[in-house]
Amino acid sequence: MNKYQKIKNNKYFKFFTNVYAIILIPFLIWMAFFDENSYITHRKFNSEIKDLESTIFFYKDKIAKDKATIKKLKDSLELERFAREKYLLKKGNEEIYIIEFDSLKKND
Repeated sequence: MNKYQKIKNNKYFKFFTNVYAIILIPFLIWMAFFDENSYITHRKFNSEIKDLESTIFFYKDKIAKDKATIKKLKDSLELERFAREKYLLKKGNEEIYIIEFDSLKKND
């Protein structure tokens, strides 16, 4: 058996010289990397979808908290308490003292 016959009988040689393989391999490479519907594009879109879903969850939670706050502020006493604590509002004859605590504890 000469060299040419050994190469010709090789199973890889037979596969890569097959007409279907010659067409299929470039097609798969094109679809995986270069097409607008490629695998890379789909991965990027899936990560964007996950980011947007987490953003939706964050804002839904924020909306629920704000609705609860608005419901609580319909009471005039709660509204006054909120204004005093959040915006440091006061009545005309009052004085406000702001006490700030050091949040860092020293390890002695």
